[in-house]
Amino acid sequence: MTDPRLVEIFPPLGLRVTSGPLELRGIGEPEVLALLDVVKGGVHAPEAMPFAFPWTDATDADLPLNYLQWWWRGMATWATDAWSLDLCALWNGDVVGVQGVATRDFLTLRFGETGSWLGRRFQGRGIGTAMRQAMCALLFDHLDFEFVTSAAFTDNPASLRVSEKLGYKDNGRSWQTRRGDSSTTRRLLLIKEDFVPGPAIEVEGVEAVRTFIGLEDG
Repeated sequence: MTDPRLVEIFPPLGLRVTSGPLELRGIGEPEVLALLDVVKGGVHAPEAMPFAFPWTDATDADLPLNYLQWWWRGMATWATDAWSLDLCALWNGDVVGVQGVATRDFLTLRFGETGSWLGRRFQGRGIGTAMRQAMCALLFDHLDFEFVTSAAFTDNPASLRVSEKLGYKDNGRSWQTRRGDSSTTRRLLLIKEDFVPGPAIEVEGVEAVRTFIGLEDG
């Protein structure tokens, strides 16, 4: 458990969302070390690359430091006009991956883009869907988001199926270089009225987060 003194300074560390066997919680030191163990067990097949930023294309020697730097960077660069909320996902008490959302000019635009990863040995069990449903419920019902975006390469059907199940609609295409080749990304948009929720969520620590991101009634 993260020291309460650190939670007071950086409230996202104290955020906790539960929904049945799923828990999403702030990433402190114990969580980041557990997540490193999950990453070492594999996140995707070696021949695949589901991420726009290929962070898993790192040697076993480089990956731990790279991941720690990502964790530190999230706190070091947090600002009310550009922030990313990344939460550690646990399933029946086991750390399985990360569910996050990234924003810019949130207080004006009121939207963010979700992103996640799930340890390979935990995939295919509906956990990724539950993670995204819980995050979207948090964003819409507790953090005043008006819509949410997502994106996935067209050869990532698992991610696209999750989006479709939750009510996302097509929002165009984009292209980028991936491992030296051209790849097509399908962009998606979810408004609150179209959201297909999962089981009810329980939330702890959200009022402090509301204040931290600049919502006046937090």
